[in-house]
Amino acid sequence: MDFFRRMYDWLLSVFWATEMDVTMLGLQNAGKTSLLRVLAGGEFTIDSIPTVGFNMKRVKKGHVTLKCWDLGGQPRFRSMWERYCRGVSAMLFVIDSADVEAFPVAKEELHLLLEKPTMEGIPLLVLANKSDLPEHKNVEEVNEALDLDSIQNREVSIYGISVKRETNLDEVMKWMIKHAPK
Repeated sequence: MDFFRRMYDWLLSVFWATEMDVTMLGLQNAGKTSLLRVLAGGEFTIDSIPTVGFNMKRVKKGHVTLKCWDLGGQPRFRSMWERYCRGVSAMLFVIDSADVEAFPVAKEELHLLLEKPTMEGIPLLVLANKSDLPEHKNVEEVNEALDLDSIQNREVSIYGISVKRETNLDEVMKWMIKHAPK
């Protein structure tokens, strides 16, 4: 039986494998690198080093391979976001849902990026991270703070997550796989 399962998996990977490019962006300290580490099968660590420039990892789930670009969120790297978002299957915008003071800057940076003609039509998943913290804002509050309802020309979804507790990460993977090229 094991032989047939391996043969089936091999056939899937050769003939029906799908690769999709995904970018993870957001302000610094939102949890992008930790999210990528956990999605790739690693463990959450509290002492993550901020991404300088970008980082890329492949995450394989079933017959879909996600090539995930983790983009630095410091001001000096935000001008690179458009370059790494062009032509991707989906964008994940990660926000620290407990850092209310960062919401206006996050909103401004997100909307500036989405106004670019090269970004039109790319699905957007907003991830309100750190839902395990007592001071976090819920999905409705983050949606309103980022003015997501005003975004046109693309599908927009939002999930509350906790990378630390791995809350809703299965839903994030399902969303990404749903947006894989057919």
